[in-house]
Amino acid sequence: MYSYIPPVDDYRFLLNEVLGFDRAMAEIGKEVDADLAATVLEEAGKMCAERLHPLNREGDEQGSRLIDGEVHTPEGFAEAYREFAQAGWASLSADPAHGGQGLPFILQLWLDEMISATNLSFGLFPGLTRGAYEAIAAHASDDLKAAYLPRMVSGEWTGAMALTESGAGTDLALLKTKAEPKGDGSYAVTGTKIFISSGDHDFGGNIVHLVLARLPDAPPGVKGISLFLVPKFLPDADGGFTLRNTLSVGALEKKMGIHAQPTCVMNYDGATGWLVGEPHRGLAAMFTMMNAERLMVGIQGLGIAGAAYTQAAGYAKERLQGRSADGSRGPVAIVEHADVRRMLLSIRAFVEAGRALAGWTALQLDRAHAHPDAGERAKSDALVALLTPVVKAAFTDFGFESAVQAQQVFGGHGYIREWGMEQFVRDARIAQIYEGTNGVQAMDLVGRKLPLAGGAVVEGFFAQIVQDLQAAASIPQAADVARRTGQALELLRGATASLRGAGVDATGAAAVDYLRLFALVSMGWMWTRMAAAAAGGDTPLHGAKLAVADFFARRMLPQAQALAAGIAEGEGPVMALAADAF
Repeated sequence: MYSYIPPVDDYRFLLNEVLGFDRAMAEIGKEVDADLAATVLEEAGKMCAERLHPLNREGDEQGSRLIDGEVHTPEGFAEAYREFAQAGWASLSADPAHGGQGLPFILQLWLDEMISATNLSFGLFPGLTRGAYEAIAAHASDDLKAAYLPRMVSGEWTGAMALTESGAGTDLALLKTKAEPKGDGSYAVTGTKIFISSGDHDFGGNIVHLVLARLPDAPPGVKGISLFLVPKFLPDADGGFTLRNTLSVGALEKKMGIHAQPTCVMNYDGATGWLVGEPHRGLAAMFTMMNAERLMVGIQGLGIAGAAYTQAAGYAKERLQGRSADGSRGPVAIVEHADVRRMLLSIRAFVEAGRALAGWTALQLDRAHAHPDAGERAKSDALVALLTPVVKAAFTDFGFESAVQAQQVFGGHGYIREWGMEQFVRDARIAQIYEGTNGVQAMDLVGRKLPLAGGAVVEGFFAQIVQDLQAAASIPQAADVARRTGQALELLRGATASLRGAGVDATGAAAVDYLRLFALVSMGWMWTRMAAAAAGGDTPLHGAKLAVADFFARRMLPQAQALAAGIAEGEGPVMALAADAF
């Protein structure tokens, strides 16, 4: 396996030449410039390459184990996590009011990319902690915030999210876990949750579970769900957290991938917890965490795709097989063969556009939190809401496809453990499933996000794309990418119009294709911006950007035509076969 190479040069290009980072920071009053941001990312890349990457394969082979009711993570994980926290990476983007560094979220998201590229199982520990932190910060009482947030931000404590039950997955209306008032402001939480990532570990410190449960007077369905903070350790009389709560790990799930991550069956046996937010409003509070996690999961797909590309490109330049196209030389490096180049370029075209789109989305999140104008905050918040299901679903779909393509570059060597490609494929698969399956994300986009503000949010997004396409049309090196992206955008606009007011079956049949079409147009937009920026440079990086932009526009963007044609056929072909005929 080749060493991990952090994409710091690409980050610098995006910060300085594509995303207008310095201007964006000035607008929201953050004293961070592109040079400082790149320095932070460079140090983060070193940590990922030198500390996390070497643990990835060994962690996969060892896996987490449950011994006498206690979780033991693979060798080296506990030490690496403590180093990670002590170095300040756990607090990177958290609010300084809770001990965080307050750095822009774009740095957090790109840190997540590098963590996912080097050790996806490890990345779930800080990622879930950050999501729990955000839910508590947004909805919990001041007392709970003061007691829990500083140590979660520092990394001393971690977090977990406990939603799923054996009979309640996507349909949380079927949830059965109960919470009984204890008369002192706390509640006794009883029930069993499954698929709980980071539910327990051996890192030391507390583990803060956010648990969905029903109060005794809860109405049926999702309107009767409340959210509770249930820690592994409870406060004692001296203010320390030494009293073991009545929650336990019943089993560790046996999984296809992310073996190093302890995915737990959690039993809550009258465990003490405290209400977060209002009674029966638990889903609203939990979705603060879920939306943050969905962006993180999308970045997991991006990270694995980037890491898989690095391995496959290195192998393709060294593996000698076959003769040159004109037959004059042989054996030649397989990177000379057109089909191998097609696979590598397909991965790279997604990774670099995805990285840019993730950065743009993260800057919108920074604006939503810190812009001085309330109207601008609301506008950016709506754009993040629109793009969250796209980032989650499209990035993980393309990420899994990229891992498979990278594995294919290796041929038979990709199927054995030696090169690590089969682990990328196994690990990438879960990202399409957890935090809301990608089909659910697509239906969220079509059913909930397109109608935002009467359709004004998505139309505003399209208008922003058009503005950039028009600006790029006058730049010869970017004009063709802009033109082709504009054609795909018109197909997307037509599909958007056709789905307004459509029935449940019509939207369900179209949703997945629509989301992929939306993602292709969004990536075409990013490639247009990158090509326009690269046209003014003369380095190898700039030349490569123009070549990959051309590949994306001419070989990947044409998929938009087939997707639009399928959407136009409606639900008829999908619903025609009787249910009992399957």
